[in-house]
Amino acid sequence: MATTDNNLSFLGRGWSFPPTFSKTTREVALVADEEDIKESLEILLSTTIGERFLQPEYGCNLDNYVFEPMNATIETSIKIAVKNAILLYEPRLRLISVKLDTTFLTEGRADIIVEYDIITTNSRFNLVYPFYLNEANNKTA
Repeated sequence: MATTDNNLSFLGRGWSFPPTFSKTTREVALVADEEDIKESLEILLSTTIGERFLQPEYGCNLDNYVFEPMNATIETSIKIAVKNAILLYEPRLRLISVKLDTTFLTEGRADIIVEYDIITTNSRFNLVYPFYLNEANNKTA
């Protein structure tokens, strides 16, 4: 992995997600610090358990809820799945809360809102992860 910056971040450094490459230098675009943690969370939430060959337990299995009708049981199950995945696989942060915003439920989307502190900097952040309850949504005018 090529880098142009020799300073190593204490919060982590990794490839951007999705991976992109510089047209001029042909190097992989890298992210560090808070952005690396944010992208790590997005990858974790979008990965199905068993999808990663060398880490078969990694992931969140949100796909199990795609066609489920949203009710209190499903909402609680989604929150628990997200909390467990973050607690197991993201040691750089302290989880504050996981909420589900169902404002756009009629459009087939619920937003998963993750609030967290980065432990080493004691900085608070949140991630809004759009979770689509339907595989596709064809709207007609």
